Amino acid sequence: MSLRGSYTLIAPFYDRVLAAATRAARAESLAHLAQQPPRRVLLAGVGTGLDLPHLPPQHDYVGIDLTRAMLLRSTRRAGDLRYRAILGDVQALPFADGSFDCAVLHLILAVVPHPRRCLDEVLRVVRPGSEILVFDKFLRPGQAAPLRRLANPLSRRLATRLDVVLEDLLVASGAEKTFDEAALAGGWFRCVRMRRGESVGAAGTAEPTQPGQ
Repeated sequence: MSLRGSYTLIAPFYDRVLAAATRAARAESLAHLAQQPPRRVLLAGVGTGLDLPHLPPQHDYVGIDLTRAMLLRSTRRAGDLRYRAILGDVQALPFADGSFDCAVLHLILAVVPHPRRCLDEVLRVVRPGSEILVFDKFLRPGQAAPLRRLANPLSRRLATRLDVVLEDLLVASGAEKTFDEAALAGGWFRCVRMRRGESVGAAGTAEPTQPGQ
């Protein structure tokens, strides 16, 4: 089953499984945005919009997700936020280089089939010096984790990868990790902040219209 198909099926149950478990970690990660002047913020893999209630109102937000069912749920959570939902693939973002001042990657790098491609795309569409806020599950460099690796071939087909090492993704990415803190499950889930360097990415494409147009 494709990733789009899996998440279309689980969209009605996604919130019940993740909302309460991840609420505090999401809030902690996104609190950093409250201290910033107005920015254009990319929510990469916005899902059903569980981040939206924790977002400060001064920014302009663009949420992108592969699954229309989840995007529809996200729009209902936006409230008074300046928020636009885009149907698309975070591994091939439909935005020009340097389109955003900040990006949020919550529970997406360990979901997509090609996390390095996703990170490279995000780094391409944010401006040099921009921050990327990450909340996800990562193995530590050199961590054996035999049970997770054993379950990964099935898990990655249904919902999420269990073998992603963040530090491996950062090699030659042009991003510098500036903050790293354990969040859940004994440090398996981490809140991380990174900053984009000066030279990242190739030429992008024009920004699209809203999904369905």
